[in-house]
Amino acid sequence: MDLSGKLLIAMPGLGDARFEKSVILICAHSPEGAMGLVINKPAPDLSFASLLDQLNIPRAPTGRDIRVHLGGPVERGRGFVLHSTDYHSGGATMDVPGGFGMTATVDVLSALAQGQGPKAALLALGYSGWGPGQLEAEMGRNSWLTADAPPELVFSAEDKGKWAAALKRLGIDPLTLSGSAGRA
Repeated sequence: MDLSGKLLIAMPGLGDARFEKSVILICAHSPEGAMGLVINKPAPDLSFASLLDQLNIPRAPTGRDIRVHLGGPVERGRGFVLHSTDYHSGGATMDVPGGFGMTATVDVLSALAQGQGPKAALLALGYSGWGPGQLEAEMGRNSWLTADAPPELVFSAEDKGKWAAALKRLGIDPLTLSGSAGRA
């Protein structure tokens, strides 16, 4: 099973408050583990403009403004730009199935600051990671649902509504979910 390019949708019984109602785009998944970015948890009190200032990246008057998210609990000091495929930074951009790219180098931030770069983008600080077999075990415990990752949902400005919207795309009413799961 390769979940690269798919969404993980946290179930109510997940048991980890850091991922409550999280929606994660899986960027890479292999037998060695998985890596993804939470796409619906904005970073409180941190703007793209202030981050550019901290990194001494000049911003043009036509510079873009993108949302900053908490991508996960691993390496929170590292930034990852999830973006549309119209931007590619040589070997620094990882192609993510489903029509996404991920770049973790400063050149994409500079391009956005100059009003260029990818058409759609969000910045995630940190990432979510799983060791070999860990994600599969969590899925076996009914901790996550998986779904396709439409770009309009991933890049939507409505961060708070992404969890419910992802569930509704699966035909699930969030109000019907329980924090406990059973097996038939």
